[in-house]
Amino acid sequence: MAVNEISKTRIHQNNTTRQQQEGCDPCKSFGQKCSHLVKKQRAKFYILRRCIAMLLCYHERADH
Repeated sequence: MAVNEISKTRIHQNNTTRQQQEGCDPCKSFGQKCSHLVKKQRAKFYILRRCIAMLLCYHERADH
């Protein structure tokens, strides 16, 4: 019985760790989930905007 309980505990810990790594938390409210998604999307747009600006600046320098 003790070995079975230990393996159940390890499985639960592995699942909890996997959820934390994926950023998925079933206990969050709808508002918190939306806020998290908005922040992620804003960060992606920021990175994309910076990459485009860098490519445009590189193109301008290459012409000189």
